[in-house]
Amino acid sequence: MLTDRMEAPWIEAFEAVLRLCRAAPGEPVCLLAETQSRALNIDLAELAALRLGCRPFRLVVPTPPSAAPVPVRSTGASRALQGHPGALAALKASPLILDLTLEGLLHAPELTEILKAGSRVQMVSNEHPEALARLVPRPEDEAPVRAAVKRARAAKRMTAVSAAGTDLTIDMEGAATAGVWGWTDRPGTVAHWPGGVVVSFPRAGSVAGTLVLDAGDANLTFKRYLERPIRLLIENDHIVSIEGEGTDAELMRRYLSAWGDRAAYAVSHVGWGMNPRARYEALAMYDRRDTNGTELRAFAGNFLFSTGANEFAGRFTEGHFDIPVRNCTIALDGVPVVVEGNLVP
Repeated sequence: MLTDRMEAPWIEAFEAVLRLCRAAPGEPVCLLAETQSRALNIDLAELAALRLGCRPFRLVVPTPPSAAPVPVRSTGASRALQGHPGALAALKASPLILDLTLEGLLHAPELTEILKAGSRVQMVSNEHPEALARLVPRPEDEAPVRAAVKRARAAKRMTAVSAAGTDLTIDMEGAATAGVWGWTDRPGTVAHWPGGVVVSFPRAGSVAGTLVLDAGDANLTFKRYLERPIRLLIENDHIVSIEGEGTDAELMRRYLSAWGDRAAYAVSHVGWGMNPRARYEALAMYDRRDTNGTELRAFAGNFLFSTGANEFAGRFTEGHFDIPVRNCTIALDGVPVVVEGNLVP
């Protein structure tokens, strides 16, 4: 357990990200949070904004009660706003928003309205600031992610294979692809810190094959490294079979079935990590309450496979897994972008 006290390098980390977001002296900066948000990160954000001469203000809404049949973690779809008219008015009037909610606004229903108003939304993942400070984005992070997004958008097919048995095919035609390098500096855009990832949301009926989650891969909903392999058979975008013995497979079967919703078994997005400073072993170094697992989503060369909501395929659910899979070879139209877990330069 790390001590929750103010540290100068952590303030400097928030200040560095605000600079990348082009926070200007006198600019209003909304610190969007909820009652269960990490208080230390709110304080750090406020002090960093003040050091840059900005005009920060706090917008804190109550954390809503969960309506889910199971604990919910890391959905990227905060329910905290619940369409609150006063909160939305303040957000739309803010040129820069630091999103410090637990789940983040990335897939929240209010995000489109906020972005259309011209706000730029910088999500701060619910990590301990020690991790955030290690993963402050750098200007040179942008170009490789932009190039990867361009290649993914031009591709017609993505494949992922591995020695463990993965053999997955994704039809990329019509897929929505986005990349995050860690900051946002243009009106009407959103990014998250830590960054360094490119993901594609395939259209309905686009994913089929076998995905093997090997021992040592991680299920970030459970914040747990797998101890035994799990074999997922995917047909028409949906997991139709979960094969495996032991706790990891049992956890996955129980959690998915608890939703009583076929969409929980569906593919949400696929992509790969590109952050050279993100560490695979980081999940072992923090208490569960001190990590959101974003670092593992971004570590370079992982195949990031996600289940649950995919608005581009017309599927909505709070059930969600993010699973970074190691040692895969990922190819776009037959040209590798990752070879056995290593990024192709």
